Amino acid sequence: MIRVRSTLHRDVVDFVPRDEGKVGIYVCGPTVQSEPHVGHGRYAVSFDVIRRYLTWRGFDVTYVSNITDVEDKIIAAAAETGEDMDVLAERMAVRFKAAFAALGVLEPDVEPKATEHIPEMHDIIRKLIDRGLAYERGGDVYFSVRTLESYGKLSGRKPDELRSGHRIEVDESKEDPLDFALWKAAKPGEPTWDSPWGAGRPGWHIECSAMAEKYLGMGFDIHGGGLDLVFPHHENELSQSEGATGEVFARYWLHNGMVNLDGEKMSKSTGKLVDLESAIDQYGGRALRMLYARAHYRSPIEYSDDLMQDVAESLDRLDRFRDRANAGVPDPDAVASFKEVMDDDFGTPQAVSLMFDLIRVGNRKIDSGDDASGVAGAVEEIVGVLGLDDAADLEVSSGGLSDDEIETLISSRAEARDARDFARADAIRDQLAEAGVTIEDGADGTRWLRQ
Repeated sequence: MIRVRSTLHRDVVDFVPRDEGKVGIYVCGPTVQSEPHVGHGRYAVSFDVIRRYLTWRGFDVTYVSNITDVEDKIIAAAAETGEDMDVLAERMAVRFKAAFAALGVLEPDVEPKATEHIPEMHDIIRKLIDRGLAYERGGDVYFSVRTLESYGKLSGRKPDELRSGHRIEVDESKEDPLDFALWKAAKPGEPTWDSPWGAGRPGWHIECSAMAEKYLGMGFDIHGGGLDLVFPHHENELSQSEGATGEVFARYWLHNGMVNLDGEKMSKSTGKLVDLESAIDQYGGRALRMLYARAHYRSPIEYSDDLMQDVAESLDRLDRFRDRANAGVPDPDAVASFKEVMDDDFGTPQAVSLMFDLIRVGNRKIDSGDDASGVAGAVEEIVGVLGLDDAADLEVSSGGLSDDEIETLISSRAEARDARDFARADAIRDQLAEAGVTIEDGADGTRWLRQ
C-alpha cells in the first residue's frame, strides 16, 4: 500500500485513487515572467519522480501541469521590457521547457495555458455568484471568503486569524480585505477578454481550478506544487472549486520543500537566486536531478557548490559501477526494498541510499568473481524510476532550442501572422535568431536551419 503525507490530512495516509488502476495528477506549473531558477527545477523533478514511480507500480497516470501565461507579475515584467505580454510569456515558457528537458523531466500529458481556458473560468465564476459565494463590483468579481465555512481547511488558516498583507490584495471595492479576485476589470495597457462582467482578465487562483477540472474532473487524485503555494494559492483554488460544485476538488495535496541559498528560500522575492540554466551548464542536468533526489521531496535543500561537488562524485561512483557490471534480472529482494521505501511517501533519500548499498555489494561481487547481474539489474530499476538516465548535460543558457521547441515557436509565429499580429511574429523571429536559428518563408511554409 502506498502512503502519502497529504497537506490536507496533516498526516501520512493510505493512497486510494478515485478510479482503480488510474491516477490523475495536477501540478502547478511555472508563471512565466522570467527565467527559471534552481527552485523551479525542484518541483519539476519531485513530481516527475512521483509520476514515474506510480507508473512503475502499474498505474495509468495522467499528468497535467499548466503554464500560467497571464498574471500580475507577467504584465509587470512585460511592461518593464517593453514586450507584449504573450511574447514574453512564450519566450520564457520555451526556456522553462528546455531546462526541464535537460533535467530529464517527462513532458506532461496535458500542458494547458491559462489564456486558452477563459470560458472555463467564466463558468466557475458564474456558479460561485449563483451560490452566493462571489460578488461583482464595478467589473471586478471577488470570492467572499467568509461565506464558505470550510475556508482554511488546507492551510489551517481561518479567516479570523488572517490579516491583510502578503499576497492578499487590499482594495476598497472589496466587502472584506480577505476576499480575492476571480475576475479583474480591464485597465489601460493590460490584456483583456470579454466576460459577463465586462472586459477584463482572470485572477491567478481561478486559472488552475479551471484547468484541473477540465482535464481531470472533480475529485482527482493528487494536486502538487511548492510549499509556498499552500496559502493563499492552493487554499483559494480548493475553496472556489469546492464552493462552485459542492464536490471534493483533489483527494491528496502534496507539497515539495524549498531550495535555500544562504539560509533563505530561493525565490525572486528574497533575491536569493541561482539561475537554473546556468546551473545545468555548470554541473549538468543529472547532477541537479541527483541533488533533488537525495532529499525527501518535502524537505528543504540548501544549495551550495560544495554540495554539488559531492553529488558529482556520487554520480561518478554510479557510472563506474554501471560500466563494470552486466545488468540482469533484478534481484527480487532489492526490488522489494526499493518498493518499500518508495511506498512510504516516495522516500527517494532511502532509495538513493539503497542504490549505493547495492553498488557496494555489486563491486564486492565483481571483485571476487561472483555474479553481480541481479544487483546491477536492481540498480538499473532504481536509476530508471529516479530518471537519472533521462537527464542530460546540455547547454541551455546559450539559447539552444530543441527541434520540437523550434517547431512550436514557428507555429506560434504563423498564428500571429494569420492574426496580423506582426509585432509578435517579428519578436518570435528575433528569438529564434538569438538562438541561432534562421527561418525562410516560402510557398510551402516556413523552413528553418541552425546557424
